[in-house]
Amino acid sequence: MSAIIQPGNHVLFMKIGIHAKEPLESIIKRKLKEIDDAGMAFWGYGGSTCHPTAMVQPFAQEQAKQGNPIHLVMQKMDSNHWAEGNAQQYSIDGQSWLAVPKGIEVRGSRYALVIDDLQEADFDLPLTRTIIARGPSMGKSGRAYIQGRVDKACLELGPDVDVPLGPDEEATNIGLVATLKAPYAVFLK
Repeated sequence: MSAIIQPGNHVLFMKIGIHAKEPLESIIKRKLKEIDDAGMAFWGYGGSTCHPTAMVQPFAQEQAKQGNPIHLVMQKMDSNHWAEGNAQQYSIDGQSWLAVPKGIEVRGSRYALVIDDLQEADFDLPLTRTIIARGPSMGKSGRAYIQGRVDKACLELGPDVDVPLGPDEEATNIGLVATLKAPYAVFLK
């Protein structure tokens, strides 16, 4: 079991696949180069479930104050995201804008997580043993929340998250892990 999957830990969960017509393998290769060249990468995403200032930044800042890293745990899946366009600017607060740092490219996204590492992984996360840690669905089961079109969430891992699963329990395979760094999430345009 991964050291990340420990009772009380907090993670950001996201389903990933083709994004902006780019295969996942190509995205991973490009993001690893960005981390090598620029010391960080922007992992682009959309949707409102992990809004930068309402969800991700406060979630990550609370954990940072306690000295805890925030890991982005990602489930690989088949997808067909076809949005286009490269972000030219980013903002921490949605008000003041800066040029996207040289060497970083983010495509077809409204927001981005700021990461400073990226690793292939192979471990299971029992979403039924997690709860939503931020937002209007706070306290709801991670499994109940992450369904249908909901593909990301700020999660707290429950007290039994590291206990072996029973024969009728399911887990979600995590295929990629990153660590968020301040400012954790940004707006893009």
